[in-house]
Amino acid sequence: MFPRSPVFPHKHGHVITPGILPHTSQQQRTETHLTLNDTNLHGQPLNVFPVIPIYQWKAVPEFSRTNPNGSKKCNSFRRKSDGNTQHDLKRQRFGSSHPYGPPAKTGTYSPVPQGRSGGFVREIRSPTRSPMHPPVSSKPACSVPLLKAESSQNSLPSHVIKDKLSQQILDLFHTCEQQSEDLEKKEFCRAQLQIDIQRLFPCARIFLAGSSLNGFGSRTSDADLCLVVQEGPINQKTDAVYILSLVQKLLYKTSYIERPQLIRAKVPILKFKDRVSGVEFDLNVNNTVGLRNTFLLRTYAYLEKRVRPIILVIKKWASHHRINDASRGTLSSYTLVLMVLHYLQTLPDPVIPCLQKDYPECFNPVMDIHLVPEGPKNIPPFVSKNQSSLGDLLLGFLKYYATVFRWDKYIISVREAKALPKANCWEWRSKFLYVEEPFDGSNTARAVHEKIKFDAIKAVFAESWQVLQERKDLNCILPIRETIPKR
Repeated sequence: MFPRSPVFPHKHGHVITPGILPHTSQQQRTETHLTLNDTNLHGQPLNVFPVIPIYQWKAVPEFSRTNPNGSKKCNSFRRKSDGNTQHDLKRQRFGSSHPYGPPAKTGTYSPVPQGRSGGFVREIRSPTRSPMHPPVSSKPACSVPLLKAESSQNSLPSHVIKDKLSQQILDLFHTCEQQSEDLEKKEFCRAQLQIDIQRLFPCARIFLAGSSLNGFGSRTSDADLCLVVQEGPINQKTDAVYILSLVQKLLYKTSYIERPQLIRAKVPILKFKDRVSGVEFDLNVNNTVGLRNTFLLRTYAYLEKRVRPIILVIKKWASHHRINDASRGTLSSYTLVLMVLHYLQTLPDPVIPCLQKDYPECFNPVMDIHLVPEGPKNIPPFVSKNQSSLGDLLLGFLKYYATVFRWDKYIISVREAKALPKANCWEWRSKFLYVEEPFDGSNTARAVHEKIKFDAIKAVFAESWQVLQERKDLNCILPIRETIPKR
């Protein structure tokens, strides 16, 4: 699928120049480009889950613009702001270079001169099913709603919105949830970025991930992108930083990207803004665990109709109280989502099941990336015995983390659907909060490393629970009017 074990050229004194493939003729470069365009990243629209919406992108033949005189011009480095009107938004359709299509079948790429000790060698192979990737077992399936069904929560049972607080939660969700046109803007930029970045790495692919796809995004959510350059992991401290620095130089030359900024974190990212849509993007390299958890969370999001409204409102609540910013030592949005899912799993009558225990073959951590969206497609609908309203679930969530959960004794685990005892080692016991990443077991709450920040988080949970329990009005913990996005 993707190349194996590259040795990045900067370690050998060789620098990749955007658009130039060392030691290849112009004809070879043209043939390689044509082969990639013909065979790579042009898969069919996603058919993802039985109870989870699929994508209905309509393909366009190419990204081009037409001059007033009728002649076409390439826009790889230029995009007009044609998405500013409602009419133009309706005309935007894209399916070319779809990130979750099958990989290319032929073609190789090596920008390193022959005879050197290493190189950034790319080999594209036909997808095959190996013993490590067994076919997903067949399970009863049901009809798949279209993308437009993502924004529909009108079929919630009456007992779920029986009170004022529950109705406030649902109304705020409807107002703030990501719309299909928001996702289209992000996907349009992703597809254009892939075309431009393939000038540097012709076999690379860019995936949209995070809240944009997992069902928990809002109209103001940033977009996460993952640049995949090889099949296995890469060194995030050196190789990822080097690749992102090359991409940063490339993006400086484009007219539709502004402010590309390289952030050297544990997983380095390149932050930038799309001038056309105004969307902020975070681009990482080969952080493929983010792709896997995107589709795990997406399955949870659409498996039970109460999950999306309660999580979006909790994210808004945490942002309002300034405990939803990992860069400032508090909780990331991903950590918050896992905390809510864990609570919903551990109720006496669970609202959601444990997908990784019930369907391990659908979330195989070594499954090929291009098969990840297909993994959960045969998971049947889940019918919960829990009849709690949205308001009851919000109150229960706040109470659970304010008074029940023992932060010093246990780990929050969605993978096991229970609180796991902390191991008797300093690495785990020294953490104020440990939320297990469902695929690699790392601590998604590692940013909370100061006691003063941890105490502030606990205080917000406790105070919000006490106030909401007394007043049963969402405005008392989250001013609704201030939360609604201004557009």
